[in-house]
Amino acid sequence: MQLGMVGLGKMGANMVKRLMAGGHSCVGFDVNMASVENLKNEGAQGATSLEELVAMLQPPRVLWCMVPAGDLTEKTVMALSELLDKDDIIIDGGNSFYKDGVRRGKTLAAKGIHYLDVGTSGGVWGLERGYCLMIGGPKQAVQLLDPIFKTLAPGKGEIPLTPGRDNLAGTSEQGYLHCGSVGSGHFVKMIHNGIEYGMMKAYAEGFDIMRNATSTNLPEEHRYDLDLTEIAEVWRRGSVIESWLLDLTAISLVEDPDLSGYTGYVEDSGEGRWTVMAAVEEAVPAHVLTAALYSRFRSRHQNTFSDKIISAMRKQFGGHIEKK
Repeated sequence: MQLGMVGLGKMGANMVKRLMAGGHSCVGFDVNMASVENLKNEGAQGATSLEELVAMLQPPRVLWCMVPAGDLTEKTVMALSELLDKDDIIIDGGNSFYKDGVRRGKTLAAKGIHYLDVGTSGGVWGLERGYCLMIGGPKQAVQLLDPIFKTLAPGKGEIPLTPGRDNLAGTSEQGYLHCGSVGSGHFVKMIHNGIEYGMMKAYAEGFDIMRNATSTNLPEEHRYDLDLTEIAEVWRRGSVIESWLLDLTAISLVEDPDLSGYTGYVEDSGEGRWTVMAAVEEAVPAHVLTAALYSRFRSRHQNTFSDKIISAMRKQFGGHIEKK
């Protein structure tokens, strides 16, 4: 299939590369023309404007927006909606607020343009590992783009099928899922990121407790000088708490055992806040996720080793650089 990618940053460019490797034709655009030229050198076509990008695509056109959530996504989607025709498709693959997606979907549907919101997880590793995709939007458009989603997703790989799923059909075991109507994809991704906050905080606090096991506040026979790098490694192998986040923590500790290259200033990109807001709206208690969010706020005033662990994980999976 042919696809136009708007936004050739850390994820957008790698997604184009994965699609081309899967036999798809891609046209890329970014306000940074150096990014466009780099992608052209990889075999993609490049556009110098949204107008040129749209003109280079065959109808029904498929435009995937991989730009920062918020005002930039809003402007990009609205600008594209003025250039497209009936039955064309716009995909928002960023971390947009799901209610914004619902609103945009209604606006575009009035013009006959299909709008999909795709929660995209995989970070800077997606080119190699594939992207977990949570898709919201009209069924017909989702089915049309199945070859795109199947190429971007990880596939079954070596992960064994969940016991009891032998007779269950669907794409979830391939790493992508049509979650429901417009907004549902970003809603599910929002909760995914809220859970991510809690998991990261749990790991971080555990490593911080182990690091401080040498404290003089403890009786001498209760003090332990623990090698966190080796503990992270042994936990990766058969323990109940093994995960990709633990893998990334282990990488960070090998690279910098004391995490001296980090201050522990931890940003939040919005999804954690929206998850807590959704919990409040639904009257669902979310103690862990709320505390994990608040701990990020606190990290900007006083840093701990656990904050450095979280900051290191964010750099590993998303290329997020600490604010100085």
